Amino acid sequence: MVAGAGDPEPDPADPRTVLLWPDTFSTYFHPGVAKSAVRVLEDAGFDVAVPTSSVCCGLTWISTGQLATAKRVLGRTIDVLRPWLEAGTPVIGLEPSCTAVFRADAPELLPGDQDVQRLAGQFRTFAEQLLNHAPDGWQPPRLTTSATVQTHCHQHAVTKDDADRELMRRAGIDARVLDAGCCGLAGNFGFEQGHYDLSMTVAEQGVLPAVRETAPGALVLADGFSCRTQIEQGDTGRRALHLAEALALAMDGQHLPADHPEKLADRPEASDRDRRLLAAGAATAVLGAAAAGTYWFRNRQSAR
Repeated sequence: MVAGAGDPEPDPADPRTVLLWPDTFSTYFHPGVAKSAVRVLEDAGFDVAVPTSSVCCGLTWISTGQLATAKRVLGRTIDVLRPWLEAGTPVIGLEPSCTAVFRADAPELLPGDQDVQRLAGQFRTFAEQLLNHAPDGWQPPRLTTSATVQTHCHQHAVTKDDADRELMRRAGIDARVLDAGCCGLAGNFGFEQGHYDLSMTVAEQGVLPAVRETAPGALVLADGFSCRTQIEQGDTGRRALHLAEALALAMDGQHLPADHPEKLADRPEASDRDRRLLAAGAATAVLGAAAAGTYWFRNRQSAR
């Protein structure tokens, strides 16, 4: 997700401006998350900008030990973001793993780079921005519903979820935040050959049973793309939403359906060809084909 050529760019120096970080998952797989975040942030009085060139946090290379490449990727990203960094513009992350890179990994990889250190201080979660920096008098849209919430491992370890819990409370969400540990997917771990059984065993320790026990009319929330993927593909019959998607649904002023409210969310559907391949057990994750806009799927029992 980058800004369109004809879109007016908000002034980085304007205190109402925020820069939305376009993570790969929100850009190519669940774009409804980013669209929802823009709607809610604008409702709170912010002018939302997105980078005008492609950027990446480098997590793919960090998680596979390719640190030299990760540093080069981060360097290119800093070049794109520099005008926003110099203006002190807050950068808003939707994906916990990307947010954790900029808050923790990047400063450790490039300790002498002042722009990286500056970015770490300016990078905020979606909930932190709304809870701590929205104009006085703004209140989140009300949902008045219950939710089962899976906290991403990077939220546990780096960003924490205090702001998310308070934002959900103010929005009227009766949140049951799971203390069930990792969803089991763990980034690319659950996609890799030989890891499927262990990945699902971890998920069955708590996360997947809790989702199955969730009332049909309650929400299932997970800010992390990997957690949403595991829940959807873990035989739960449910799809988890990002908190931004839930708040955007509340803005529409409609009552949530009594059965599977996540069906209101904007999510891409698999093509007929994908469904046939999935039914045959021959799907693969199409991360490399994301730029073509195709819908992805996976057969985690075979090599990615």
